[in-house]
Amino acid sequence: MRKALYVMGILDDEDVEWIASRGRRLDISRNEVLIQEGEPVDAVFILLDGRLNVSAGGRPIATLLSGEIVGEVSFVDALPPSATVTAAQHSRVVAIPRDLLRARLATDAWFAARFFRAIAVFLADRLRVTTARLAYGNADPDDCRDRDEIGMEMMDSASLAAIRFDRFLKRLQG
Repeated sequence: MRKALYVMGILDDEDVEWIASRGRRLDISRNEVLIQEGEPVDAVFILLDGRLNVSAGGRPIATLLSGEIVGEVSFVDALPPSATVTAAQHSRVVAIPRDLLRARLATDAWFAARFFRAIAVFLADRLRVTTARLAYGNADPDDCRDRDEIGMEMMDSASLAAIRFDRFLKRLQG
């Protein structure tokens, strides 16, 4: 959920509504591959609930929980994914089609600024967790930083972000 707070705290209500109205909700069965290493991805995904496993070269890298974003690196750098993402259990995601997202980013500079800032903050957090795990030899990234801990800069927007994420989930369910 912490990752969702980063993203939802930076986007505004209109941005979140746009994503909810344009995104496709997908149910992913256990062991189903969402993203295949080396193969193009046609969407950016937000994990609504469930668990996703990330692996590269057949080696496990991470387990992702609600609020995580996947496919964002390939969206930003336009290269094929460097990891495979598989459902660890029945999971639900919202898929934001790549073409729709690119069109919105090209025509709405304020949305683009908020979206790319949210992705940058999200990736910076992921990099810090990974670096801490590698530096201290922890096998589990949860050991490096409490999964629910958020930075001081995000504290002001955390409650608004939680409300937005809750509204986002409800919008996608009905």
